[in-house]
Amino acid sequence: MPTVGFIGIGLMGLPMCKQLLNAGVDLTVFNRNKDKCQPLVDLGAKASDSVAQLAASVDVIMMCVSNTDAVQLVVEQLVPFLSKGQTIIDFSSIAPDATVALAEQVAEKGVAWLDSPVSGGVAGAEAGTLAIMSGGDEQVVESIKPLLAPLSSAVTYMGPVGSGQTTKICNQMLVSCNVLVMAEVMAMAKRCGVDASRIPQALKGGFADSIPLQITGSRMATQDFDEVKWHVKTLLKDLDMANALAKDNGSAIPMAGLGAELMRAHASRGYNEQDPATLVAMYEQDSRSHSASTGEQ
Repeated sequence: MPTVGFIGIGLMGLPMCKQLLNAGVDLTVFNRNKDKCQPLVDLGAKASDSVAQLAASVDVIMMCVSNTDAVQLVVEQLVPFLSKGQTIIDFSSIAPDATVALAEQVAEKGVAWLDSPVSGGVAGAEAGTLAIMSGGDEQVVESIKPLLAPLSSAVTYMGPVGSGQTTKICNQMLVSCNVLVMAEVMAMAKRCGVDASRIPQALKGGFADSIPLQITGSRMATQDFDEVKWHVKTLLKDLDMANALAKDNGSAIPMAGLGAELMRAHASRGYNEQDPATLVAMYEQDSRSHSASTGEQ
């Protein structure tokens, strides 16, 4: 199995690296905050002092960082130290056009680029059951599947570079609109006297069921906002990318457009760094305002 370097030890990167170590992968890790690497070092990973050092010591470079700008910055630091035959696997969710440009840049060094964003959240990363959607050279994707096996339940080849990122945007459109409607549902059910915490159980296995409903819906109903499993800012970033992609390609996405503005309004109220379960607070507040204006108790 090739040696691997992993850049970005965050909410997703940490459990993904643990899965790789459990599978016996020779792993080197790097993060701007070096303290985040320590739990992985304790499990047998090697910590790199710099992106340059990591690039010079591994066959495959994996990344899972916050946004397009972050990936571009990492690649800028990587390029001088890349070697022909290496492969870069980007698990981040970034703009497809930026992905194509980055892939062309590293191709000049003889390095393959696979845009391979993931879906399944922290729970999927911890269980090694992420869905991975890959763009790039199909033969490279096939050759790398054994390395991705500890991380995923499925690796699907989507087409040339950028196709993985486009697929992830489609995924996030569905997820974001789903959690926004969930927030409406939980607030309305509560207002109607229904125990909203029972809704995920009641709908389990039906057409309205989903992983977000079972994980985030339950937390919305109980106002469990303490643990941040993912971020409002992440969904907003992805919805903004969806709208930019639709504009560039002449596609109509009115639901995702409205979703972006609702998500932005929620983020602007101090929830940007919070879990999307907090979206229910937007509708709870509206309900309280309605009760006050009508004199309801």
